[in-house]
Amino acid sequence: MCAACIADMPGVAAGSLSIAFGDFKRGYLSVDRQGVRVLRDPTSAKPYVLFYTTKRVGGGVQDFDAIKVLKFAVS
Repeated sequence: MCAACIADMPGVAAGSLSIAFGDFKRGYLSVDRQGVRVLRDPTSAKPYVLFYTTKRVGGGVQDFDAIKVLKFAVS
């Protein structure tokens, strides 16, 4: 599971969906596009030239039946 998805999970409380379990390999798809784009900063001067790099990544739930969440209740 991606780090951003774990950070979005709520804390354990009554009525919350705080624990997810299941087959994440089947249920979640991570997309990592090949290649890194490099852009030279046009305003920086020699010898201090800056470069900006970007990489496209993403992901999402592929099979909702493979991942379940546990709902907490008040006892």
